[in-house]
Amino acid sequence: MNKIKISFPDGSNKNYKKGITPKEIVESIGPGLAKAAIAADVNGQLVELTTLINENAKIEIITFDTHKGQDIFHHSTAHIMAQAVKRIFPKAHLTIGPSIEGGFYYDIDVRPLKPEDLEKIEAEMQKIVDEDHELIRKKVTKAQAKKLVKDNPYKIEMIEEFPKGEEITYYQQGEFIDICRGPHVPRTSSIQAFKLTKASSSYWKGDSSKKSLQRIYGVSFPDKKMLRKHLQMIEEAEKRDHRKIGKELDWFSFHKEGAGFPFWHDKGTIIWEEVYDYMKEMLRKKGYQLIKTPIILNKDLWLRSGHWDHYKENMYFTNIDEKEHAVKPMNCPGGLLVYKSNVHSYKELPIKAGEFGLVHRHEMSGVLAGLFRVRCFTQDDAHVFCTEEQLEEEIIKLINLTLEVYQTFGFKEFQIELSTKPEKAMGSEKMWKHAEESLKKSLEKLNIKYKLNPGDGAFYGPKIDFHIKDCMGRSWQCGTIQVDFSMPERFDLTYEGNDGKKHRPVMLHRAVLGSLERFLGILIEHYGGKLPLWLSPEQARIITVADRFVKYAETMAEEMKEQHIRVEVDDRAESIGKKIREAQLSKVNYILVVGEKEEKDKTVNVRTFYNKVLGAKKTSTFIKEIQKEIDEKTLPKE
Repeated sequence: MNKIKISFPDGSNKNYKKGITPKEIVESIGPGLAKAAIAADVNGQLVELTTLINENAKIEIITFDTHKGQDIFHHSTAHIMAQAVKRIFPKAHLTIGPSIEGGFYYDIDVRPLKPEDLEKIEAEMQKIVDEDHELIRKKVTKAQAKKLVKDNPYKIEMIEEFPKGEEITYYQQGEFIDICRGPHVPRTSSIQAFKLTKASSSYWKGDSSKKSLQRIYGVSFPDKKMLRKHLQMIEEAEKRDHRKIGKELDWFSFHKEGAGFPFWHDKGTIIWEEVYDYMKEMLRKKGYQLIKTPIILNKDLWLRSGHWDHYKENMYFTNIDEKEHAVKPMNCPGGLLVYKSNVHSYKELPIKAGEFGLVHRHEMSGVLAGLFRVRCFTQDDAHVFCTEEQLEEEIIKLINLTLEVYQTFGFKEFQIELSTKPEKAMGSEKMWKHAEESLKKSLEKLNIKYKLNPGDGAFYGPKIDFHIKDCMGRSWQCGTIQVDFSMPERFDLTYEGNDGKKHRPVMLHRAVLGSLERFLGILIEHYGGKLPLWLSPEQARIITVADRFVKYAETMAEEMKEQHIRVEVDDRAESIGKKIREAQLSKVNYILVVGEKEEKDKTVNVRTFYNKVLGAKKTSTFIKEIQKEIDEKTLPKE
């Protein structure tokens, strides 16, 4: 039989000749897609466009506007950069060059680099792009791979760590080769716009006792217009950098004594607690139980959950009573033990258990990035245990909850992705079909547009991911709703049905913010530190015109504090202009000036942190207005 059936994400099918490539398929569809295509997903596996397809397959064409596409594109650019470095510094040793959120980096054993070195590397990269090399994938044995990189001790070490019998592949473009799993863009000319952003030092494998390397960061895009837009956004983002704002406003700090562990100061703790209290109140209203589980649990639990085998490199360990324990990287296993501590009836379901649990994950030092990438954070997890009949209704409730929270914080734009069954999956075909249909129908009932990611679900179940857009157009994946077939089986979760028999509940994982710390970093940059009134650690500052008005200012402050308004008094012997300017720099929402007229009329002269003068207001009126703004969680307006 010389024909095979190719199935597309929209559900359509078409017959093609056996041995066709994704490249030929996209060319048959149209020139637009053919030009945009980067790689393909064939039966859940990412492959090059030149890969031969010899059997019936599900195919998705990968373009730059997808997360998979950007990963492939950025990693391919890292190869071009590495080739350029080897041309300029022939004795340099390459180590690893992954794609990261928004770009890529490559760690290289080379002398410390200067800005002019980056310019030379960029110029050489452009030559490689213009040379239009094909990126060719080849398979080799372990012994052959070691011969290819015999002069590079880092690559030799990496090859030695490959499991016995695992296939090793390398990519060649022109004279350059690099051991790599792939896939990659078809040709170096696919990378039309790039910029090396910085070079910094790093350690091999993140270990300070090992050799110091140079880490070169960069970004890349299919065209120069996209690059220009990105660089403008980067410039704006630097002004809004949450690490800079957090330090200036005394909200949080980081210290070498605990790299990757945020230290929350008093004002930052207020913001953290406001977000926590809001979420806690939301969950109570929605009928959630709130639980707290231990930070450290023994090896047996992590073996049962699968984390010990699949997540060990990201975990921290300790011994207690001569038994191995681990610091939890996720809340789920503890939550499952809480469920198992009681016998449950179908009448109790759905059971919704939320936990704001402190988790720890080991991250390489080079990827730590303020609150965006830390080694400990608070995860706003929840687990919903329900019957199969309740699944769709519970998913709808979770979607509504997630979108309501995002809109409260001022995120109006978002993208939703539905990821379906991967090649290797747990659970029956019937279970997967029911779960995927429930997720799909829930989105459609709410008239929500979504992007389908075929084969990108977790091995334990399909999922919905929520990506929010900030004011600079950056996309952040925060929320997720995941159906889990694995954990109920692993932990033997049951409930008694109305037939008197034991049944397995369906389990939904849910996170809205994801990490409180990361979400706060996003929030701070979205608002440039000028937070909505209800979140602000200093909601008002009273500024005195002269010493004789201090008593009036303090009386007013006490009155406001009694109404739970966060207010401070600036009675320093400084000019009014300077005190107002400092209050604005401190991102204080309302600046209240008081002098002789205000004391006499029992008023305050009000202006905002946007320097909008609202004029004199009766103190009682102002307090009522500010309380209303806090209660309604009003968003700031310039």
